[in-house]
Formats: sequence, C-alpha cells, structure tokens
Amino acid sequence: MESETFPEELADALVGVQRLIRRRVRRDMPDPPLRSAEVELLRLVVDRPGIGISDAAKDLYLASNSVSTLVNQLSRQGYLVRETDPADRRAARLLPTPAAETRLREWRKRRAELVRHQVSRLDEADREALRAAVPALRKLAVTLHEEAEDS
Repeated sequence: MESETFPEELADALVGVQRLIRRRVRRDMPDPPLRSAEVELLRLVVDRPGIGISDAAKDLYLASNSVSTLVNQLSRQGYLVRETDPADRRAARLLPTPAAETRLREWRKRRAELVRHQVSRLDEADREALRAAVPALRKLAVTLHEEAEDS
C-alpha cells in the first residue's frame, strides 16, 4: 500500500532536485543569465527549429503572449531568430542562432557533469535505485503530459 505522504514527498524531491540543478548550472554559466523559461524555450526551439509561437506556448504550457515576451528577450540577446512563416504570413517561425546552440550545448554539458559528479558521491545502492527509477519517471512525465493535453 502506498504511503499517504509518498506523492507529496516525490513531488517535493523532484522539484528540489530540479531547482538545485538549475541554480548550480546557472551560477556557473557565462552572462547573460537565462531564466528557466528562457532555457526551456531555447531547448524547444533547438530541438524543433521552425516551431511557431502558439505551438511553443502549448508545449511549454504558457500563454502565447508570455512566449512572445520570451522570444523578444532571446532575440535581443542573439539567441533566437523570428521569421515569417511562408505558409502563413501572419505566423512566425522560431529558429535558434549558432549562439543559442552553443549556449544550450554548454548548459547541457555542465548539467550532465554536475549530476554525474553528485550521483557518483552516492553509494552503489542509491545509484542503482536512481537508475531503476528513470523509466518510471519518464512514464510519469508522459502521463502528466498526456493528461495536460486532454484538459
């Protein structure tokens, strides 16, 4: 039987780990500092070049005007290019700049190094428990994503 506190403990642990990783990586990155939402938008655009603002907003669970604000900020910093969609002149497509790809590659590298180092400090049983938990966490993410799309 599942403990009554397990869902809250799991959520708190996931949020705490994510927050601490983000803060540590951000602290060591060169300026300008990027907020979480900016990094998430960059990741999305690098993974899906040409994505539109409304699709990006949907994928990030943000309002379109919030994504437009992020796009304007990232464009001013030289990380995104906003092009008119040839199929719909009213819509914009988002493309990463080489600077965005370099920045994101460095962010991912630093994040992996940080997690690798911290996991290596755990004992073998804890490392194995984390390895075993990854597939279940991915399934949890999928079900959360699917449920959000259905709402």
